[in-house]
Amino acid sequence: MLFRRKGWLRTQYDQQLLHDLLEMKKEWNRQKQLVDKSFEPSGHILYELKVAEAKYFFLLKVAKSRNLKIGKV
Repeated sequence: MLFRRKGWLRTQYDQQLLHDLLEMKKEWNRQKQLVDKSFEPSGHILYELKVAEAKYFFLLKVAKSRNLKIGKV
């Protein structure tokens, strides 16, 4: 009974991880477009871009370590 719950939690975590990964990719792309369209991006905008990029690559690294694929879960 305990192991069955562990599998269910793993599946739920994997689904949430993929959802967060896709959302962070959208946010990162939105920040990149904002910087590309601006003439002189402020330091705050560049900071937000770097934070979004770091979050996306961290989630991508975690997903790769868990051997997740978008169509798998």
